Amino acid sequence: MSKKKERQPPETLGLDPVGADSHAHLDGRNYDLEAVLARARACGVRTVGNVFLGPQAYHEGRALFERLGNVFFLLGVHPHDAAKMTEADLEAMRAAFEEDPRLRAVGEIGLDYYYDFSPKEDQQRWFRRQLALARELDQRVVIHCRDAEDDCLAILDQAGFGGRPLLWHCFGLGPDWARLIIERGWHISVPGTVTYARSEALREAVRTIPADRLLLETDCPYLSPEPYRGKTNEPALLGFTALEIARLRGENVADLWQRCGDNTRKFFGLDG
Repeated sequence: MSKKKERQPPETLGLDPVGADSHAHLDGRNYDLEAVLARARACGVRTVGNVFLGPQAYHEGRALFERLGNVFFLLGVHPHDAAKMTEADLEAMRAAFEEDPRLRAVGEIGLDYYYDFSPKEDQQRWFRRQLALARELDQRVVIHCRDAEDDCLAILDQAGFGGRPLLWHCFGLGPDWARLIIERGWHISVPGTVTYARSEALREAVRTIPADRLLLETDCPYLSPEPYRGKTNEPALLGFTALEIARLRGENVADLWQRCGDNTRKFFGLDG
């Protein structure tokens, strides 16, 4: 009978408390937030971005973080929910951004043709409307795009977003797409899937992303990195993603950890 392989505890990676998880979903699950963020700090994660998927989620969940520091917010209507989005939602988003300084980006917004949860026409319409809102508010944008890259890029180009602060979240494509994103002046956030052996295109792409455009994310509770694949993800596991990216790039993991944390704080306009 084979002995079960022990997983390395994330705190043993020994990373300094300078890291940043640019994209997490901590409000939608039964997380013990104080415990999750304490583990994150113990594993070197100082800054976490929580993504609220629509104004209702924001209004129901923001109080969870009221006493928890070093968490900033993102707010946007996901393409899965485009068929249900209304003008009232857009107005609620505008009001929230005008009132809450913890909101640092419109996102995640974009297109998702992998699933058939909302018609493409609805997705495209509300993607454009949310981009217009971001421009009106002079806010950053965080993109969700799955199996819709050509349309997503075309809409962004038509909306004149080249050179504006934009982060391509959960990047899983190859070096050619990374180049198209980078040449428009945008940033790229890489999740734990980079640790999966079959993510060959992504693993090749991370070698090409300029150092000042690279961010890290968990997208928790999804996409746990090896050796925790299949388990519930959380910010404390982000170091394994950094470790693999540093290996692929031939860099020191402590240096990459610091730089990606700094990139996140700079992109989202955070202090320290």
